[in-house]
Amino acid sequence: MLYLSLRQYEYVCAIGRHGGLSAAAQYLNVSQPALSNALTRVEEQVGHPLFTRKRGAAMSLTPQGRRFIEQAEALLARAAQLENSSAEGPAAARLRLGCFEDLAPFLLARALRLLRRELPDVAVTYRVADFQGLVSGLVQGEIDLAFTYGLTLDAGFSTTQLFANSPNAVMSPDHPLAGREHVLLSDVAAYPLILSDEGLSAQHFLNLFRSAGQTPKVAHRAASLEIQRSFAAHEEGVAMTYANIPAPLSYDGTPLVSLPVTDQIAREPVVLARHGTGPLDALTERAQQVLAELST
Repeated sequence: MLYLSLRQYEYVCAIGRHGGLSAAAQYLNVSQPALSNALTRVEEQVGHPLFTRKRGAAMSLTPQGRRFIEQAEALLARAAQLENSSAEGPAAARLRLGCFEDLAPFLLARALRLLRRELPDVAVTYRVADFQGLVSGLVQGEIDLAFTYGLTLDAGFSTTQLFANSPNAVMSPDHPLAGREHVLLSDVAAYPLILSDEGLSAQHFLNLFRSAGQTPKVAHRAASLEIQRSFAAHEEGVAMTYANIPAPLSYDGTPLVSLPVTDQIAREPVVLARHGTGPLDALTERAQQVLAELST
């Protein structure tokens, strides 16, 4: 037995598209109480809220609400197709993947290949961004799942740890530390640092040094990882990064040495994150299971 009508689905989709009851009511030419009643009925039936409601702020979709509306719109499109053979078919299932920019060269292509192999009927798109861009995309419902480091996420996110990375100290082969097999934060702190200009990344490294009782000097904040590596190759200091690039040369062909930093406090988990702590829809749950293969 069906407990919700197509009209109720239509009303909820309009609220999602127009961002609130007033604009949706005006678009549909119905009363706000009618829309409010439909939304309450739908949320009671599905068992969780579809929108967050804060006084003085626009309504925003919860992760479950965004997925519900995607599926409801596909249902409405299918209903229209049944009534009119010239109407377009239902929308394809979609998954929107996010990836932190330093992780993308290591994870993104493998993730896309896995998803396309295991979920061939799902349209997969992706966004590469910095920490704040990923958090914003997850909160706004523009990203379903994201590869990132756990250091940026609060209790409003659910995470699945894939593996943990240790940072690397990148330097010229002529650097006094270059002959070692590994280094500690206290070893590196004696030399000028080359950090990313991504604020959270730089702050994270500085906090690690403080935790180790060190206060190093920062020589450069570089706009990209390859600029960090170039500065390090030309003896501007020691570049700190979690990206372990196997290439022994910078872009201009200058030799480099990359040494693991073995302090336990410096290990950082790489996680698959989503916004919200409620139950997953079937597609996101399956995608999460597929992407967990990257932990091996």
